Amino acid sequence: MNKLIFKLRFLIVLSFSIVLFSCNNDSENPAAELEAIDILNESYGSTAENSMDVYLPAGRSTSETPLFIYIHGGAWVSGDKSEIQTFRSLVETSFPDYAIISLNYTLLNLGTGAGQFPDQENDIIDAINYILSKTNEWNISKNIILAGASAGGHLALLHAYKHQEIGNIQAVLALFPPTDLVSLYDFNSLTQQGLQILVNGTPDSNPTGYAQSSPITFVNSNSIPTVFFHGTADIVVPVTQSEILAEKLEENNVPYYFEAYPGEGHGFDFGPYAEVIQKAADFIEGEL
Repeated sequence: MNKLIFKLRFLIVLSFSIVLFSCNNDSENPAAELEAIDILNESYGSTAENSMDVYLPAGRSTSETPLFIYIHGGAWVSGDKSEIQTFRSLVETSFPDYAIISLNYTLLNLGTGAGQFPDQENDIIDAINYILSKTNEWNISKNIILAGASAGGHLALLHAYKHQEIGNIQAVLALFPPTDLVSLYDFNSLTQQGLQILVNGTPDSNPTGYAQSSPITFVNSNSIPTVFFHGTADIVVPVTQSEILAEKLEENNVPYYFEAYPGEGHGFDFGPYAEVIQKAADFIEGEL
């Protein structure tokens, strides 16, 4: 009888162990088995322009899947989140296992003046807060690499330096970005006309607006690692805009990597894009 009781107890313990092991495996497998998902035109605000495209990789998890958030260019008056498709494959290669999110934001209407600064700045804040609210649902980390090109590079830098407490921004990547709107204002008459509408005045009539909308205003010794690239033949945003930023980062001992590409204009060919994105990934990996 005692032997029979012992065997029954052994079988119960063994069965419980098997069930427990199976449950543990079930809790781990879902993250590993998650399929890649594209979520297009996800709304983060009250207007049609407040939308994003979300590209979630397979096998993602809240601990192992950081975020690469991209902000498109277009002189703050045009452009679309679909811009990421031009080099999405390059980002996926250089930043493997990252979720990628591409943002739309309010565009300036040159005719009516609607969409002036700081509408775009506030949209980026709203978008990042929305993304942070969805990280558990999407099974992704809160760690963010913020990136952008041209006007999008400006917005990425502005958020990274001015609103560093909003989002766990690990590093910022900018391609041919405006960084100092005061000096950019004097570049040419077309730039002056656009900035007058965007910032609601000139550097003389609205100095606060220009300062508050310039990334270099907010660089300090606690600013995050920054990597940026600019073409020397850029006739839209002069390379001096990146040179000014490099000087400011150097003065404040902020880790950064800057490279000017000889002969490249505003926007790179596919080859240079592949090179700069990999260089950005290498720099960021070394800093994190």
